[in-house]
Amino acid sequence: MIAAIVAAWALFVGLSMMMLGIGLQGTLLGLRATSEGFATATTGLVMSAYYAGFIGGSWSAPFLVRRVGHIRVFAGLASLASAVVLIHALFVSPPAWFAMRLVSGFAVAGLFVVIESWLNHASSNETRGKILSVYMIVCVGSMGLGQLFLNLADPGEATLFIVASVLVSLSLVPISLTRHAAPPIDAPRPISLGELYRASPLGFLGCLASGVAQGAFFSLAAVYAVLVGLDLASTAWFIALPLFGVIVVQYPVGILSDRLDRRIVLTALALMVAALALANVFASFGSDALQLVAVTAFGGLMIPLYALAIAQMNDHIDSDQMLGASSRMVLIYGVGSMFGPLIVGAVMQSVGALGFFWSLSVVHLVVGIFALYRMSRRGPAASEQQGGFVLVAPRTTQVAAGIAVQILDEGTGGQEPA
Repeated sequence: MIAAIVAAWALFVGLSMMMLGIGLQGTLLGLRATSEGFATATTGLVMSAYYAGFIGGSWSAPFLVRRVGHIRVFAGLASLASAVVLIHALFVSPPAWFAMRLVSGFAVAGLFVVIESWLNHASSNETRGKILSVYMIVCVGSMGLGQLFLNLADPGEATLFIVASVLVSLSLVPISLTRHAAPPIDAPRPISLGELYRASPLGFLGCLASGVAQGAFFSLAAVYAVLVGLDLASTAWFIALPLFGVIVVQYPVGILSDRLDRRIVLTALALMVAALALANVFASFGSDALQLVAVTAFGGLMIPLYALAIAQMNDHIDSDQMLGASSRMVLIYGVGSMFGPLIVGAVMQSVGALGFFWSLSVVHLVVGIFALYRMSRRGPAASEQQGGFVLVAPRTTQVAAGIAVQILDEGTGGQEPA
């Protein structure tokens, strides 16, 4: 385990630098958009472009890698992502930012594909699960730490854009010096969206709703924090703490989902998140500390729902369909992520800042109610058919989802479910 992590040190260092910059950039844009007087609905539209680009990059990057190799693709996309951060500071307007967010999402997705496929190739059957866990912790933790850079300078100046650009550029150094060979990317057995829905309506809806909620949260949380009066330091912690919270919460959630009917865990989690969203509404009338505690609990339980939805889907499809299904689930999540900022931004524009958590509460309440309905329509998956829980980061590609599937398949000996 230790030897495998040491062998992949360059990838983890590069990932950490990249996520520091990306985490800082996303929040910085929300803060700057608010200070520049962008309407909340407009900010939601601008931020949604990132997820449209992310879907395109997630699907295009494997073809680019096959043509020119991992290092060249990473170097080109990292340079592009770094430059785009600076262009945001030069042209402060919704149309320009929409275009730049589209390009940024495309580039970042490609960077994830390169790192994820490289890590998969660098790990063995015995270490793959542990490597993925470290990857997720580095990814989520660095994204959270990136928020703390907000305290270095005024978001209204160009300094923080330069810092974010430098961090993304620095990710090039360790990745470019690595000696790992380019891994192959397997072609999965195809599975349609209709087949996915028929296999597990709850997994399908859970994935879509997770995209809506997480896309809205990571796009508009900074806008919400400013509107309810949090200062810059509190805003940074407001977005960082939920990401740190999920690192702690993932383990008990995973244990419960592997030992109980997964739908019960998913239902309980969805309803708890809906309640915690309402708790955040009431916490907005209290102290900054109370708001930080409430949002930490909310985010820590919200983020694992996506991984639960994927696990629920995998319980009801054949093992040779899992890789294809993981790609489709990323697409479903991405579509939800595109519409989340649009919908929640429009609600906030109409009813005010508290529409942010009211909307997120409704999304998770719908999932919880639908889960209860599905339990009345179908029994639980057989214990020997139920796979394991593997955390998938809030921003992932079909490569990472495929690695998670590979881990589950290895854990069950590659046998198809009954």
